[in-house]
Amino acid sequence: MTRSTRPDTSTSPPWPPGPASGLTGWQLLASMSSDLLGSLSRWQHAHGDLVHLRIWPEHEVVVSNPTLVRELLVTRHDDLVRWERGIRAFRRVQGQTVLTTEGEAWRAKRQAVQPALSPKALQPFIQTIADAAAHAMDRWPTHHAAWPIESAFTSLAMDLILRLMFTQPAAEDIGAVEAAVHTVLTTTNAEMFWPASWPDWMPWKRRKHRATRLLKGLVERHVQRRLACDEAGWPEDLLSRLLRLHRSDAARWPLEAVRDECITTFLAGHETVAATLTWWAWCMAANPRAQARAQEEVAQVLEGAAPGAQHLPRLRWLNATLQETLRLYPAAPVLFTRRGERAVQLGAWHFPARTMFIVPVQGLHHDARWFPEPMAFRPERFVDGAEPPPRGAFLPFGAGPRVCVGQHLAMAELTIVAALVLQRLELRVPAGLPPPRPVLQISLRPEEPLKLDVQPVPARP
Repeated sequence: MTRSTRPDTSTSPPWPPGPASGLTGWQLLASMSSDLLGSLSRWQHAHGDLVHLRIWPEHEVVVSNPTLVRELLVTRHDDLVRWERGIRAFRRVQGQTVLTTEGEAWRAKRQAVQPALSPKALQPFIQTIADAAAHAMDRWPTHHAAWPIESAFTSLAMDLILRLMFTQPAAEDIGAVEAAVHTVLTTTNAEMFWPASWPDWMPWKRRKHRATRLLKGLVERHVQRRLACDEAGWPEDLLSRLLRLHRSDAARWPLEAVRDECITTFLAGHETVAATLTWWAWCMAANPRAQARAQEEVAQVLEGAAPGAQHLPRLRWLNATLQETLRLYPAAPVLFTRRGERAVQLGAWHFPARTMFIVPVQGLHHDARWFPEPMAFRPERFVDGAEPPPRGAFLPFGAGPRVCVGQHLAMAELTIVAALVLQRLELRVPAGLPPPRPVLQISLRPEEPLKLDVQPVPARP
């Protein structure tokens, strides 16, 4: 296979090679809609690290070279905005948030929110995460040949995000909140491939409208309860941190902005954590030696106690298993499409203004040039002293100024929950169960709900 990194000056216009587009290229869009990850992988293998997609009226370029990805997301960040169509679809539900704004409005929001999600600022949440996870796992079976672990992790992730946001879980049925989040995400993702979006009050969008109303009502009740209390008695949770921004600068942070950021946290934080824990559990069950090493580390570091902030940096092998899970099964396997507001230079290529750029994270993570034996589960890739991959080849949370603002919170949740699981359970693949097929369902999920054989951790000698 020839991988293109230089322009072919013998052709005009100067676009990289790509699949035949026909008259409009809309069949390429249909292929992406039905199988985005498979389509991007096939086109990269056929045409190289830069692939041109002509989908009228757009020109899109798929970027699969780590150096060029870094150049795009870091060096050329100020030349880009995220795909307007996708942003409009999410803004219908989330309003103007860190996720959905651009330019100076985005910078101001990011600078205001980021300190509350720094590693130091998250220290008070460690105990909350550990207590909530332990409470949930107390209700899990210790012997079960086909435990629906994906469903269990999905409910746990929702409980965690509610407690981190509001200190206490929702009074409503948590299953109803889960269903509402799922409905909003799936319908919003589907709308990104529509030529245009109808208003949410249209009759055929009734499910999305009801789900959005449930989530916004949940947030509004918590906001009003909190505002009715004296600020000195507010709990130290994410809602309080957002409301303090409102109290300090109501013009920049009206209550509507606080509500919108709460909705974004629901939609972004819950799904990615649940999906990653599901794949991590599969990787542990399918790789018993790696699991045994992680259990031994957890036993030595925690000595039977709940994980605390002081323990997390010492769980190095467990962290490596999580990183390798994120490499194999990135929750966001394709970054949000960017558009060049101005002409963009990438390597030797010069792309005109309004070119759109796609970064296939999963394709980078599965490339044998950067990760030998890419489909093998090898946590040793991420231990201290291992040779790191090229910068731009590993992007579980993105890169550049738009890197996920909640990445430290997500890693804390993943590490604590994984440690507690390994304290209690040994995960096994049920007899006859084939490896699950990853499909893009909001995030990357198993095609069929994952069930595992769970047994008590064997007694240590």
